[in-house]
Amino acid sequence: MNYEDLEELVNRSTQAQAVEDFSKAEILANEALIALDELFVSESKFKLLELSARANGTLGNIALYRSNYQLALEYYLTAHANYEVIDNREGIAAIFCSIANVFAGLSDYVKELEYIQKSFAIYEELGNKSGMARNLGNIGVVYRNFADYDKALNYYKQSLAIYEELSDKSGMARNLGNIGGIYWNLSDNDTALVYYRKALEINEKLGNKSSIAVNLSSIGIVYANFSDYTQSLEYFKKALAIFEELDRKSSIAINLVNIASLYGNTNNENYDAATSEELFLQAIGICQQIGAKQYQYTAHNYLASLYRKELRWEEADKNFQAFHTIKEDVLTEESKKQAQLMEHRRKIEESERDRQVKLARFQEQEKILYNILPAQIANRMIEGEKTIVDSYDSVSVLFADIVGFTKLSQRVTPEQLVAGLDGIFNTFDLLADKYGCEKIKTIGDCYMVVAGLPKRCDDHAERLGAMAIEMLKAIEEFPALVEDDLVSMRIGIHSGSVVAGIIGKNKYAYDLWGDAVNTASRMESHGEAGKIHCTEEFKNMTSESLFTFTNRGEMDIKGKGTMKTYFLEKV
Repeated sequence: MNYEDLEELVNRSTQAQAVEDFSKAEILANEALIALDELFVSESKFKLLELSARANGTLGNIALYRSNYQLALEYYLTAHANYEVIDNREGIAAIFCSIANVFAGLSDYVKELEYIQKSFAIYEELGNKSGMARNLGNIGVVYRNFADYDKALNYYKQSLAIYEELSDKSGMARNLGNIGGIYWNLSDNDTALVYYRKALEINEKLGNKSSIAVNLSSIGIVYANFSDYTQSLEYFKKALAIFEELDRKSSIAINLVNIASLYGNTNNENYDAATSEELFLQAIGICQQIGAKQYQYTAHNYLASLYRKELRWEEADKNFQAFHTIKEDVLTEESKKQAQLMEHRRKIEESERDRQVKLARFQEQEKILYNILPAQIANRMIEGEKTIVDSYDSVSVLFADIVGFTKLSQRVTPEQLVAGLDGIFNTFDLLADKYGCEKIKTIGDCYMVVAGLPKRCDDHAERLGAMAIEMLKAIEEFPALVEDDLVSMRIGIHSGSVVAGIIGKNKYAYDLWGDAVNTASRMESHGEAGKIHCTEEFKNMTSESLFTFTNRGEMDIKGKGTMKTYFLEKV
């Protein structure tokens, strides 16, 4: 078997797990691990370790579904070790999340919280919203176990909002079901039923068998609370059939207890003590097999109550003693964790506050970045690009300068001067947005703008020409900063090639370099007030139907020699 065949085998295993064909997924994953040992001699260790991690992760998921927590943990830890070697952060975060689910099944909330926090930190660092949503939901589960329903509901809703943003139907269904559970805890059965049905509808469309079974079981509990035992039994039996098909032992035990409780309820017209006893004993046997003490003592308590109803006092006392002993064991274990749990709870709350502060700070920094850089360039920086330098064969560059600015600045207050420049340049910024041009910078009273980058376009000269004409019109209408002394500008434009990129480490600046920049600047400095001075290269880039050009003739341009230039006017 070569690498490509092995990769296909792992992919098929993952796909089988996704559609809950666990037997097939297990066979394929084990075949992949056997083949991996043979390929380690000839293939890249890096590539093979990733496939090994995925196969072990699949086997861990299957073991978790079957409530074999120790086996699941072994597979997950192997997958984690592989991901660590190849530094696959995404894989590590996913495995931490899965390990948290193992400890949740074992009621070890201290460890569960520890791994949730590890997973969340990595997903947040990577900007992986789906992973963050998954962990927010898991934190909600922890708070529900604390009986802090307000916080649990808040985390579930945060998770739901992200999944809705991502259009992740499976994640949406999971959180809808969780929210329904909170309302059930709050004894609002009507609202709980609404959320359970919403979750069931989505899961049925997706074909998620285990999730369908969970929703059916939850709806069965609500109907039991409504004393509609017939409907309740129907939903419990449907759920049990799916869990038996999937071999999810803990869920099988829970549903057996649910059904047994219905048959053992004397208010139920179909009361059947013998059937109730048989189902409770089956549930206890499964709980003993998988070590689910919390479900086991509950089943013993219910069975003791049933025996009392049937006047079977010795058996009632025996099961009550078993209930008391096992519960004490669980509570003793839990009491040792309470101090740690409270400390972890405090840490989670602090972590969440820190996360919100960091998020707000990041969003503010991101906003500033978008204000000082073109959007495309800012996106590239946020995505981690370190060096940004691009060459452009053809763009148009414009410089605009206020005529007599030095004298003008001496006749107004600093506040009036800054307010005036702010008003002028803000107007120009709006025009740049209107025509799809990019402002590069302002230096004193000079304004620099370009068309044709960072988004390349063929009509850059026409865009910039139209903007320049509106800039002059805006200046003509701009109120005088000094009485009887209207503001006027010189504008220069040239078309040619440039290099553009980011300079600076702490204070970023997006700038242009090249002869085209120098030539555009010379057009402005050799221009006239109230006019747009441009080169022949710019003129040749525009359509004759859009603009009129007045030939200025040949003139000596500093640093450029003799050039034929024009004044741009609108048709």
